[in-house]
Amino acid sequence: MKKHLLLSAIAVMSLISCNNEGTAVSTVESMKTPQMENFDKAFKSLGDPQNRPTEEEKKRNTSELSDRRKALLVPASKELILSTGVTEAELTRKTGGDMSQIIVWATQIYMQKSDEIRRSLKSDK
Repeated sequence: MKKHLLLSAIAVMSLISCNNEGTAVSTVESMKTPQMENFDKAFKSLGDPQNRPTEEEKKRNTSELSDRRKALLVPASKELILSTGVTEAELTRKTGGDMSQIIVWATQIYMQKSDEIRRSLKSDK
């Protein structure tokens, strides 16, 4: 009888522990701004069949994205950058319209905002 009681207690504690982890993850997701979510979706869309590298792009054997694939990320990247208060003129001045620079800048902002969310969650615990 004691064995069953002990096993039941362990099972309940495991379920509670797993439930808390799910809550933390959903909280991080819910704290993302719409611009961050769009940036996430844009990156995930690169894995869609129509957006995967073509045979010609694979032959180039470079780690850099093709212009076609960069163009998929630029709108969400610009949206994320502009959401920080940067003006369109400043964006153009700093990047010269270079797609790679826009994506890199947006990625830095995304990482910074994600870190801020994680720190905020840690300080709440």
